[in-house]
Order: sequence, then C-alpha cells, then structure tokens
Amino acid sequence: MRLLVTRPEPDALKLGGVLEDMGHEATIDPLLSVSLEGGDPIDMEGVQALIATSRNALRALKASPALGLARTLPLFAVGRATAAEARALGFETVITGAGTAAQLVAHIVSALDPAAGLIVHLAGDTLAVNLKDELEAHGFRVMQPVVYRMLAARSLAEDTVEQLATGEIEGVILMSPRTAAVYAALVRKHGLTATIGPLPHFCLSAAVARQLQPLGDVRIEIAEAPRLEELLALIDEAAAQLES
Repeated sequence: MRLLVTRPEPDALKLGGVLEDMGHEATIDPLLSVSLEGGDPIDMEGVQALIATSRNALRALKASPALGLARTLPLFAVGRATAAEARALGFETVITGAGTAAQLVAHIVSALDPAAGLIVHLAGDTLAVNLKDELEAHGFRVMQPVVYRMLAARSLAEDTVEQLATGEIEGVILMSPRTAAVYAALVRKHGLTATIGPLPHFCLSAAVARQLQPLGDVRIEIAEAPRLEELLALIDEAAAQLES
C-alpha cells in the first residue's frame, strides 16, 4: 500500500522507514516544517515541573541554556514518543500521559500541588488545548513560552499531486489537526477534492479528522487511541482488506 506521509521532518523519514519495514511504500511530503528560531526564553526560576506536548518542544530545549536545570525537574510528556525524547535528553523523572493534552491536565492536577511552584509548558505557536488556562483554573501558575513554530507548506510537491491524481497513492496519514487543515486547504488549491474522496485518511484522533470537513465526503479512519502504534495497526487492517 502506498501511503502519503505528511508529518514534519525528521519524523517523516522515520515513519517512512517504519512503513517500508511493514511492507508498504511511502511518499513523503511534509506539510509543516519546524522553526526553532526566535523562540521565547525559558526561565527555570521557581519551577516545580515541565510539560512537553510535542517532541519539537524538547528539540528546542536541547539548544537552550536552561536544559541543565530542566533535566532535574519532573517532566510531564503527552505520550510515549515525547517521553522517549525526554529520556534521551537526560531527564531524570518523566511522567508519560495517555496521548492527549486534555488527559494530561487531569494527570498533573492529581500529581502536583499548586503551592509547590510554577509549571512551564514548552509550547508551540498553535495549541490544540490551552494547558495554561486549564491548569490555572485549578489554581496552578503556568508559564507558556513559545519555543518553536510550525510553518505551513504553500503547495503539495509535484510528485504528490501527480500520484494523487493518478491514484498511485492509496492512503493518507494525518497526525495533527494543523497538518490535516493544511492538507485540506492544499487539496482544494490543487483541485484534487474529487480525486481524494475514496482514499482512506488515517487520522490519529477525532480532532484531526474534524479538520477534513471542508473536503466533504471523504473516507476517514480514526485510530482507537492517539498513538502511532494504533494508527499503524489501522493501516495494516486497511491493507489486508485491499489484498483480500
């Protein structure tokens, strides 16, 4: 099964390799790129814990002078991949969430005391859930420096347009609401709306799938849980149905 991989680099190439190991083919066309330039400074004074809802936040922290002190603090990671990135950076205490920011809030509220100090959410420029507002409603004080930005592609790659138009691509992988929104806009820009309707769009969550509404009646497959493993299982199920 040939799949369009839309996530940013370096994760796109890694996912492409995983898909190929599973027996699939990958067309890689990142629809977002990560910029670590011009991020807000990260102040660790009086901080009791950190939050990371993306591996990109930890990649930004890696270049910050705050990294040394940050490693000694507990870090709440949204999911397994972000937690693995934190451990690779040398964090001593990593608490892994269930995969969504909303679930992470409940975890933090149950584990931390608002009186123990500030919480720092290492944020991107676009937030699916505003953790600062959510946690402040529970009495916490939260700093939310924007440490990375996501830049949207202005067009699909020529190869992607051709492969979508000719039916060579058999499925599309979408792993964030922002990516899905960019994909929907570019499909319309290139006049491919009718072509992509029958393709399965493998979405990490319902929030991702909702961004495809401007495309009308498209085939959507949503992972049972917002984890890459669940998404890959969904793809294998669809591939088996194609072969049967």
